[in-house]
Amino acid sequence: MHNHQPSDEQLSTYKLESPPRDTFQSSAIKSFFEKHRRARLFLLMVVLLGTCMVIGDGVLTPTISVLSAVSGIKVKFSCLHENHIVTISCVIIVGLFALQHYGTHRVGFLFAPIVIAWLVCIGGIGIYNIIHWNPSVIRAVSPYYVYIFFKKTQVDGWASLGGIVLCITGAEAMFADLGHFSQLSIKIAFTGVVYPSLILAYMGEAAFLSKNKNAIESSFYKAIPEPIFWPVFIVATMATVVASQAVISATFSIINQCSALSCFPRVKVIHTSNKIHGQIYIPEVNWILMCLCLAVTIGFRDISMIGHAYGLAVITVMFVTTCLMSLVIVTIWQKSIFVALIFLVFFGSIELVYVSASLIKVPRGGWLPLVLSLIFMVIMFVWHYGTTKKYEFDLENKVSMERILNLGPSLGIARVPGIGLVYTDVATGVPAVFGHFVTNLPAFHQVLVFVCIKSVEVPRVPVEEHYLIGRIGPKEYRMFRCILRYGYKDVHYDNYNFENQLILKIAEFIRRENEDHEVAYDNETLNDTRMTVVGTPAESLATMVASDKVEEVHSPLVRSPVRISPVDDSLPRKKKVRFQLPMSPELSPDVKDELEDLLQAKEAGVAHVLGHTYLKAKESSSILKKFIINIAYTFLRRNCRGPSVTLGIPHTSLLEVGMIYYV
Repeated sequence: MHNHQPSDEQLSTYKLESPPRDTFQSSAIKSFFEKHRRARLFLLMVVLLGTCMVIGDGVLTPTISVLSAVSGIKVKFSCLHENHIVTISCVIIVGLFALQHYGTHRVGFLFAPIVIAWLVCIGGIGIYNIIHWNPSVIRAVSPYYVYIFFKKTQVDGWASLGGIVLCITGAEAMFADLGHFSQLSIKIAFTGVVYPSLILAYMGEAAFLSKNKNAIESSFYKAIPEPIFWPVFIVATMATVVASQAVISATFSIINQCSALSCFPRVKVIHTSNKIHGQIYIPEVNWILMCLCLAVTIGFRDISMIGHAYGLAVITVMFVTTCLMSLVIVTIWQKSIFVALIFLVFFGSIELVYVSASLIKVPRGGWLPLVLSLIFMVIMFVWHYGTTKKYEFDLENKVSMERILNLGPSLGIARVPGIGLVYTDVATGVPAVFGHFVTNLPAFHQVLVFVCIKSVEVPRVPVEEHYLIGRIGPKEYRMFRCILRYGYKDVHYDNYNFENQLILKIAEFIRRENEDHEVAYDNETLNDTRMTVVGTPAESLATMVASDKVEEVHSPLVRSPVRISPVDDSLPRKKKVRFQLPMSPELSPDVKDELEDLLQAKEAGVAHVLGHTYLKAKESSSILKKFIINIAYTFLRRNCRGPSVTLGIPHTSLLEVGMIYYV
């Protein structure tokens, strides 16, 4: 039995088993950011900038991809008005976002064939154009022609980099693939299929333009041989939908992770697939993205202006990724700081050239991603600042365990049948909201569990390490603490099953506590909670049934003191589950009595107690702080999802305790 006494800081910096050994460089960098508040603020702003640019990319990618695909119709129907192109694009955009709530698992099997067909098409057309129009174009692969190009064009050549960067768009969203494919598969696919197809396509288009210089507008579609124009057009349209879907899914994923790290307002996250991890849908974000895409499509109309905005967003994401990657090389990979500097200087200098060229496009549409990023950065910064202040208030005003335990087993209040789950952000002590509750209503449940849900700064926490269970005070107090740890990519619990799982975990904790005799409470340890990782029991639990008639499934006696009937997915969610103690001679009378109290309390009902807190800045605060807390943060809090929604707590068993925090 592994015992821990975690502080809130330890939980927030939770690392997986066997972390890499620190080096001098990584320790120095970590201590530098810990000591210098402005450096931490600057790093936070860089991270927020990159995140917001990715969100902006989620707006611009569907817009420029549909527009660019549909504009190919004008090649065949030159009389088609621009308004018709915009209308068709808007219809496709609305349809794309309207289908998001179904998830990608229903049509995901089509994505790979569509992309492969697209790559084969552009690669084959490129080969045809190279042979048919100008075979000598293959010499452009030589870096020598890059030198010749800039020597002849000079400033104009540098300015053209803002458009050339569009040739590599999509690479900035490659991070979205890392959650679904291995690094090796991505490397093989990119170097063996994607890159050669793109090179052939651009070479073929260049060969076509060398003989048809007046066909610069829509040159891609004009370079397609007549017999295969419409099949390629259909494949191109489907490929742009797939590309847009990838970026939309990536936007959902990154906002979900930001919300888990308290850097974005609470949103409703719907998992669209029971089999494939990470396929999520966020309704609020979906409709906001759709409205922004429609506004950009209708407002700009000009694909070149949208291209300027798109190019700046893409290259900014790449540059921010390179800067943050240099920190990863030192702090995570444990490499020398000189290796990180070489990486940063080499790739960063190349990207800075493209960034500088894209910045001159700001007056011609490049301002859009900057404005979008600024708006999202303000939202994320305000939410993070307000959440941090609320957490600091909770830490400073929590009720000491000594004061609670001095009240005796009854806590100075009436203990009524049932289980009370008190949700708190602090991992030690008693939250101020509980003291506020019992002060105004001096009664509480027979079994009291303080539940702290922590999103730690790792992608995933192993399932067997999700639950930390501890006892508060002596056994007769019937008080426990449960710390539920999730990585920012983990799927959070389903509340109805969570109640049953929590009873199992507490029962398993009681059994282990009785067997190991490792948890002792005396006057020196009453003020702290000794936590135990309660994972999967060493022996399997009893088999389970859920039905209108309570039926017992006979199975071999196991060590677990509780028998639970599992909920069949095909049955109604609210079907009651019966808990039953096995007739085990291993259980001492004290343990059996406590387990019976626990199960009786579960049968009496479970109440979820949440703090409904209001933040207000102190009178002595600055005008800026008053604006951020009293106006901006309050507006976001009132217009985002409540914690009961994000936690999935049913309204019938919810108690909200109002309280004002002066920060």
